[in-house]
Amino acid sequence: QEGTKVPSKRKQNTSIVTSELLHKNLLKSEQKNWNDISPAYKAMTKRIKEKLEGLHNMYTLTSGSPRMRLGENVYFEENGYIFLAKTDDGEGNAEILFSVEDLGISDAFIQRIRISPDQRYMAISLKSENSEEATCIIKKLGNLPVVEKVIPSVFSFEWAANDVLYYTTQKNLKCQNVFMTTFTYQKHTKLVYTEQDARFFVDLYCTKDRRFLTINSNSKTSSEVWLVDCRHPFEPPALVQARTTGVIYHIEHRKDQLYILTTYGEPAEYKAILTDNYMHMLMKAPVASSGKENWQLVYALEKKTKLVDFEMFSDDCIMFLKNAGHLYLNVISFVSHSVQSIKLPTWACEFELESHPELTTSTCYFQLSSPVHPPKRFAYSFKENNLIEQAVQEVPIITNCHTTRLLAKSKDETLVPITVFHNKNSKELHRRPLLVHVYGAYGIDLNMSFKEEKLMLIEEGWILAYCHVRGGGEQGLGWHRDGCQQNKLKGLHDLRACIRLLHQLGFSQPKHTALAAASAGGVLAGALSNTDPALIRAMVLQAPFVDVLNTMMKTHLPLTIEEQEEWGNPLEDEKCMKYIKSYCPYQNIKPQCYPSVFITAYENDERIPLTGILQYVQKLRKAALDHASRTSKKGNWIPNIILDVQENGSHCDSSWEHSLNE
Repeated sequence: QEGTKVPSKRKQNTSIVTSELLHKNLLKSEQKNWNDISPAYKAMTKRIKEKLEGLHNMYTLTSGSPRMRLGENVYFEENGYIFLAKTDDGEGNAEILFSVEDLGISDAFIQRIRISPDQRYMAISLKSENSEEATCIIKKLGNLPVVEKVIPSVFSFEWAANDVLYYTTQKNLKCQNVFMTTFTYQKHTKLVYTEQDARFFVDLYCTKDRRFLTINSNSKTSSEVWLVDCRHPFEPPALVQARTTGVIYHIEHRKDQLYILTTYGEPAEYKAILTDNYMHMLMKAPVASSGKENWQLVYALEKKTKLVDFEMFSDDCIMFLKNAGHLYLNVISFVSHSVQSIKLPTWACEFELESHPELTTSTCYFQLSSPVHPPKRFAYSFKENNLIEQAVQEVPIITNCHTTRLLAKSKDETLVPITVFHNKNSKELHRRPLLVHVYGAYGIDLNMSFKEEKLMLIEEGWILAYCHVRGGGEQGLGWHRDGCQQNKLKGLHDLRACIRLLHQLGFSQPKHTALAAASAGGVLAGALSNTDPALIRAMVLQAPFVDVLNTMMKTHLPLTIEEQEEWGNPLEDEKCMKYIKSYCPYQNIKPQCYPSVFITAYENDERIPLTGILQYVQKLRKAALDHASRTSKKGNWIPNIILDVQENGSHCDSSWEHSLNE
């Protein structure tokens, strides 16, 4: 018996060694290919780089990062420095509290800043380009600032009290442990909470009035919140409501009431919510009896409305909402029980809330931006009930950029929103190049924050289109559910309908159309290039997910288990396996005329295995060449299929320098 065991083990090892060797050889040949091709783009790259640097310098000086106001003090971060200024003194006299350079870490950038309630300590997380994990540095402020503690592999952290910090640690892309650490009296650190279920991810958040620190454990379909009373930070956390499938909730607090933002309705409506009106409600319950049987409805969002952000004040709460691509505010008064709706400028696509530690403030500050509009500061005044645009130093505003919002009719008659930007002076739009963007997964919206390169494209006469397909979160929770698991193909039908409508309306034409996608957006982009290659001429993918089937079969990968709620479980469900096979980009490559493809991937990407991308590129090239050799008629076009594998960089957003190089 023992004799038979040995060879099987050896055989297994041989196959692992063979696949590693194959991977290395594939990678080597792609790197050589890239090194041969890239010099041809040198001159163009140089011109673009200079232009982008010019735009970056023009706009960063004026927009600045969000401010944190605490009493008389204003904290802000710029270019790796953290500054402290006095409210009355102006920012010209700001003192430097921290600089990344002083630590001697070259490629790190500041990700998160939290100041303790008494402003004696500052906690900062630093992240480098090559890692998903951040390092938390706690600095004691005062005349002689000193680094008190350095905690590796931290994801989120919040101050529960003046010298009590709670933090979560990250390992293999998972966050499951919450620790508490103290800095004065008896310094110690202890484990406070552990999440046992691999599908759940733990995050920390403080309520606006700093009364509670919340430990939030979320999967893709349910959540559970535990409260730490900030007046008694050493007492064990208390459960708000045990996890229930289909119920996602977040907590705020005001005057001994918990305000609960949730996907759960009153029992009578619950069946309807699970089918169609899968939407957000604002509910409330007493702190002492917070179970969902005690939740009372305060306000229900309209159907197909996305809640982007939510901010509590002493007498009001502001909801930042999105409907069919349009942004607006709803102001709910707890005093008069009224709801005011405030329209925002038509060009606005993204909000960023400035932090307002004072609950009692009568003004809410936020920034609005779009891919081609740098962040602009606005204020909403509760007293005046009006929106005020904050003037900054004069900056050339893009007046010649036109924003259009369209609705494309998908295969099942669903209307899919598209946001289009183009130069007002552009004549003959059907001759202009068009860049189409898509994502459509995890209930996450397409990224529409300001990017210098998007503005540059507009100036150079391009049309930019953003397709808000199902699977994303643009039209609320139901929009995501309609595009995940057994509904994934709906996202593909939506994308096809969007591109066809753009061409029908005279926005460019297939031979001038490129499609851009990143990460999970690569599923829909790759699928479209298999089913409708004639709709586009080029495709640009960044760290794309192109091999859904093989990835979801590998349970040893860090994200496979929790991702089953998005893609399904092909290991246990034959129907699911067939369905994934029907759209998976890698599985459906066939000899035909493909668009040209440029892919950027990262050697150490923990989220998207590089092997899948290498094999995809190889198979795609072979199919394109097979097609060309079979149909060697005159003027036959062989697409360029290029892969740039970067040694550095990781899957998530990175610093300006890194994105500039990319």
